[in-house]
Amino acid sequence: MVDESTRNAIILVVLTIVVSKVLEVLYRRYTLNVGSSFITLQPDKTVMLKLVEKESLSHDTRRFRFALPTEKHVLGLPVGQHISLRYTDEEGKLVMRSYTPVSSDDAVGYVDLVVKIYFKDVHPKFPEGGKMSQYLEAMKIGDSIEVSGPKGKLTYKGLGVCHIKHRIKDTTIDVRKAKTIGMIAGGTGITPMLQVIRYALKNPKETTQFSILFANQTEQDILCREELEQMAKDYPNVKVWYTVDRPTESWKYSSGFVTKEMIQEHLFPAGDDVQIFLCGPPPMLKFAVLPALEDLGFTPDMHFSF
Repeated sequence: MVDESTRNAIILVVLTIVVSKVLEVLYRRYTLNVGSSFITLQPDKTVMLKLVEKESLSHDTRRFRFALPTEKHVLGLPVGQHISLRYTDEEGKLVMRSYTPVSSDDAVGYVDLVVKIYFKDVHPKFPEGGKMSQYLEAMKIGDSIEVSGPKGKLTYKGLGVCHIKHRIKDTTIDVRKAKTIGMIAGGTGITPMLQVIRYALKNPKETTQFSILFANQTEQDILCREELEQMAKDYPNVKVWYTVDRPTESWKYSSGFVTKEMIQEHLFPAGDDVQIFLCGPPPMLKFAVLPALEDLGFTPDMHFSF
């Protein structure tokens, strides 16, 4: 027989457990609702973001920091996706460009973009330069710009799993699982690659092998080089190689356009468990990278262009 004091103690313990579980459930629901209410990006909606910092990374590349609506907001961008910036020019025409943030999506209160400025009268084929990049360059601290998203066809889910839509509005998803992911980037095309790798390296269970082939005009144009090399130093599953169009005498990496030989030497061979991510100037991809991948046996389901 259990005496009354023991029975009361048991009842008290049970009630304490029940109440604590109820409070835990309520807390989880509360924090979930709070978290969801502080996500900046909402499908089919735009938001005005204010410029709060501008940093010069090179003669033609800037880092722009925009404040999110409050200091509690996160951006809410799935890994592998991008955002669109837009404004209306003097002629009343809408100018829109897409960018991948270099800040992590768990950054609270701000989002960072790295943008190459295409100035007027620099490139003979594009005498007017880039509309959006020059607009951003002219923005003053405190100015705002319209932002929308998330946008994109690829979402990296982690552990080598990629969800890919062949069209933005597709309801079906092509699920690809890779043990190795090669990345070929040109210039600011490194930003979506960094987004994926940063996310992957946060997961101690991530065993996917990453190898980056990064093309630029000069050594001075290499964005985020220090971070890339630190990743390669700290994580055995990350490799980085460079090629530049105009090398110096002391340059120890490759030179010239991306070639079949570079891909063969520094990335992974074609296979069912391999994915190659591409992002860079369209001529580089069309005339150099894609033909080289085809020659090396990569089928369309083995690569993706951001």
